[in-house]
Amino acid sequence: MTYLWIKAVHLVAVMAWIGGMLVLALLPLQEPRDRRLLDIVGRWDRRVTAPAMLLAWCLGLTMALQAHWLSSPWLWIKLVIAAAVSATHGVLSGRLRRAADAARPKPPVLLRFAAPFILIAVTSIVVLVVTKPA
Repeated sequence: MTYLWIKAVHLVAVMAWIGGMLVLALLPLQEPRDRRLLDIVGRWDRRVTAPAMLLAWCLGLTMALQAHWLSSPWLWIKLVIAAAVSATHGVLSGRLRRAADAARPKPPVLLRFAAPFILIAVTSIVVLVVTKPA
């Protein structure tokens, strides 16, 4: 697969991952809790969002290796931010599983800031990738 195809599939995977994460981040804010909605979002997370995250990581690292970016500081900053976004995905997924089991779970205060964090993180990553500062 050529670099441009890897890049295109990587971008599609990132969009699916981030879109799914935003749904996960905003879901605890909706009331009342609908069990069917939680099940649908849970299935989407397992079948689309999580695989998209893994694909984005694999293709992103493939591009970094092919382009010899491993010594670039911007890439390491991007990887730290992407790892934080991945950890946030894990927290949100776990929260969804617990919400499906509980009658009326109260979301932790920090999860209220998950969506803005995701948007700020993605914006930071895009700026780093496009500008590739030294």
